[in-house]
Amino acid sequence: MTIPVIDFSKLEGEERIETLSQIANGCEEWGFFQLVNHGVPVELLQRVKNVCSECYELREEEFKKSKPVQLLDKVLDQQGQEGHSVEQLENVDWEDVFFLHDDNDWPSNPPQFIETMKEYRREVKKLAERVMEVMEENLRLAKGQIKKTFSCNGQHEPFFGTKVSHYPPCPRLDLVAGLRAHTDAGGVILLSQDDRVGGLQILKDGLWVDVQPVANAIVINTGDQIEVMSNGRYKSVWHRVVATGDGNRQSVASFYNPSFKATIAPVVSEEEKEVGGSLYPKLVFGDYMDVYAKQKFLPKETRFEAVGGGSSRI
Repeated sequence: MTIPVIDFSKLEGEERIETLSQIANGCEEWGFFQLVNHGVPVELLQRVKNVCSECYELREEEFKKSKPVQLLDKVLDQQGQEGHSVEQLENVDWEDVFFLHDDNDWPSNPPQFIETMKEYRREVKKLAERVMEVMEENLRLAKGQIKKTFSCNGQHEPFFGTKVSHYPPCPRLDLVAGLRAHTDAGGVILLSQDDRVGGLQILKDGLWVDVQPVANAIVINTGDQIEVMSNGRYKSVWHRVVATGDGNRQSVASFYNPSFKATIAPVVSEEEKEVGGSLYPKLVFGDYMDVYAKQKFLPKETRFEAVGGGSSRI
């Protein structure tokens, strides 16, 4: 099985209908797909990779003192003790990570980091809104309805955050995950992943499937709130990062999420009303995130139940 790779530029030509269908299939059957010719300049993508690599080099020594390294070192020390069994580390990821959003401090080194990432975030945010318009067209929603919902009818800005991750070589792949399996809480996620070092996988039909590196592609996946709004037509799917023994995997994930004040509810068609109506509860995204912070690595159904007061029917 192979994650769909879709030429986004063909939306503007004679193959528009086919491309819309490909994106619908990616959302409905996979929850993940990759876009090429997406409009984010290739030269900018390369600059992002360069400044993020330089940034990690400045952070590398700190990672060696981090909790994942310390815990693994402790386990390996215990392994040599007679009669001591070694178990896989839980509640830890082999990941160096930091976050960028409009209201926090960003790394000042390398010197080009801030301007490069600001430019990248502007371009990717525009791409996210174009992708949401395609989703709206496929779901037969009003144009701009997702952004309108995420922004509380324009009263609050949707939250747009970026996660910069590095997954250094891990000495014991049997004992620690790169990033534990989870679904994403929010709306639309756009990932620039490493062109050479793989590791990202999604759960499809009970099997873990590699999200193959494709040069200059942007990986798109749908979060829990898009699943709610689509009344289950679009699924947020389990995904994880497998640690690697060689190579330093880099990824930059941007999250176009609702405002914490936004109310998210299924948009139900007349046909759906006739066969059962809403499958998901109405929820406030900030409340959902309070639950998600404690239950990120648990099934999303438990989160819908907790926020919806038991009204979820999925």
